[in-house]
Amino acid sequence: MTTTGAPGLPHIVVINRWRERYARYAEYLDHTTHHVSYVSTEVGLPSVPEEAGDLVVVERTDDLEAVRAAVRVLAVRHGRPERIVALKEDDLLIAAALREEWDCPGQRTGQLAKFRDKYLMASAVADAGLELPEFALATDEAAVLAFADRYGWPVIVKPVMGSSSEGVAKLDGPEELASLRLGDGPMMVQRFHPGLIYHVDGVFTGEEIRHLRASRYVNTCLGFRSGEFLGSVEEDDEAVNEAIREASAGYLRALSDEPLVFHLEVFVDRSSGAPRCSFLEVGARVGGAEIPFVWREVHGYDLMDAAFQLQMRRPIPEGEPGASGEVGGFLIVPAPEARPCRITEVTSMTGRVPGLYAEALLEVGEVLPLADAYYEHVGGRFRFRGADSAEVEAAVVAAASGFRVAGVPADAPEEAAEESDALLTAVGGR
Repeated sequence: MTTTGAPGLPHIVVINRWRERYARYAEYLDHTTHHVSYVSTEVGLPSVPEEAGDLVVVERTDDLEAVRAAVRVLAVRHGRPERIVALKEDDLLIAAALREEWDCPGQRTGQLAKFRDKYLMASAVADAGLELPEFALATDEAAVLAFADRYGWPVIVKPVMGSSSEGVAKLDGPEELASLRLGDGPMMVQRFHPGLIYHVDGVFTGEEIRHLRASRYVNTCLGFRSGEFLGSVEEDDEAVNEAIREASAGYLRALSDEPLVFHLEVFVDRSSGAPRCSFLEVGARVGGAEIPFVWREVHGYDLMDAAFQLQMRRPIPEGEPGASGEVGGFLIVPAPEARPCRITEVTSMTGRVPGLYAEALLEVGEVLPLADAYYEHVGGRFRFRGADSAEVEAAVVAAASGFRVAGVPADAPEEAAEESDALLTAVGGR
């Protein structure tokens, strides 16, 4: 696709890596009154709208040099970009750096630093006097040992920059230090918090929270990395929701005075009666996995639209999440083999579990790609709705227990799947 934009139309560049329509770009911006160019991975091409004015494919959208070169090509063809939009977490800093180069309005790298650098993030929250687990830079093994001597085991060690729990480790004692790779980039160590983990999603005006929904994880993001399913159930306990809302407003004010869509994670401790929140981390973007779909389909509000409009420097979209009283939830199941892998068996759960209203599965023979949108390219994705949290959680657990997916490495011969059941890895119901 190498079209020439109509003279005088504002040139907008969108950076995309999603295959599925997490973002409905053509609905967020009139592609007839703007020339909208896309920089996308090959895997992400199916979500680039037909209305796109131009397209450049890159291997990775978090490769600054590759995306920079693509934007230069598009600028030669259609004029300098007036806006640069990227909605995926790992692409935010790429877009910010390019806005600085092209002098486009929107977030700069300095504004995003506290939302991407977890040490800066935790420091800002601590400086505001808000509660979070103790933390320090993990410069070497001695620093981790000194931290654990002071605060006790277990500890969490994680990259300062990262997403989807990549590189995160829970260490139960000093004997596990040998498994760490501390030289690959800046790391931090944090006291382990035993509380329940919630993700909190919504829209912040720069002063107050306009929209918010809190959801409790069933299992953890870190556990998903090691083969456990990951579920999420929206909270219907008003005391918990009120405590989370109050704490979330404080965290966001400590980090930004600009409007943004946020994906926040907090610990909630209910052991002493009243819910007590402690900060985990936050992103200045829409949550991953099935979060944008549940918000659109169950509550009638598009968080991706809000994020897109804010990056265009437009007002937060009008409208309120619906007041139907329904509770939403999701389930994702890990890939059955190291990606890329070819699916050899999959069980549809449609009609088998009450409350399950949508699923996204590959068919037998399809290849699950080695793509950077980690929570999109998994063994199975499911969405739920119900009357209360208990009902939705029961449905999530039932679906996880009944689901089966299996696969072999993508380069394995077709007959390999028939030779031995040992090649098949079921991952539902762990």
